[in-house]
Amino acid sequence: MKKVLLVEDDQDLAQLVSLQLQDIDVECRWISNGREALEVVTNEIFDLLLLDVMLPEVDGLEICRTVRAANRQIPIMMLTAKVSEMDRVLGLELGADDYITKPFSMMELLARVKAMLRRANVSSESAASVGADQSLEFKDLKVQTLSRRIYVSDKEVDLTPKEYDLLLHFITNPGKVFSRMDLLDKVWGYHYEGYHHTVNSHINRLRTKIEKNAGEPEYILTRWGVGYEFATE
Repeated sequence: MKKVLLVEDDQDLAQLVSLQLQDIDVECRWISNGREALEVVTNEIFDLLLLDVMLPEVDGLEICRTVRAANRQIPIMMLTAKVSEMDRVLGLELGADDYITKPFSMMELLARVKAMLRRANVSSESAASVGADQSLEFKDLKVQTLSRRIYVSDKEVDLTPKEYDLLLHFITNPGKVFSRMDLLDKVWGYHYEGYHHTVNSHINRLRTKIEKNAGEPEYILTRWGVGYEFATE
């Protein structure tokens, strides 16, 4: 059974989400306090973190920052209010894999949770099925598929789980153009409209980590009006 940590100070919402997750055979642990949640997630293993932004003592953005600074690879979905566009952007910049805005439908939340857990499981199974690291290389970029390690000019680069998934998707499909909706489908595993900013933010952040000049990328190229593609030469 998959384990999810829900960090949310709205008791009614947390109880509803917990019940809905149980219905899809997901064990949900609920914590309402940010400081307590930070201690728990630092010392225990979870398959997914559902993280509200506004929390007592330690906010969700700080928890996200701390988890990623420790190089923890747990998938993170931020729960944000509609008015907090800056929080959504900052959450993605700090390493969150996705976000959903309040108020949200339980059907959408469950679909997104299933997609994130499924993607994480597929990545783990794919890595386990490979007997040794497969090295995918292009120019100064190297991706090691089993260890999920990335090197640029022989220097290791830390990526979040979703950044790695995005890069792996691109480098294994060179020259193929993907729209934002294509990437939401293939990398995030859902089709919901209105979340193109998720793709943009991840690509921008990925470029700052792997490109020599993010403003003039040589790996992940923009095809204006169409989408993005991985370079072939």
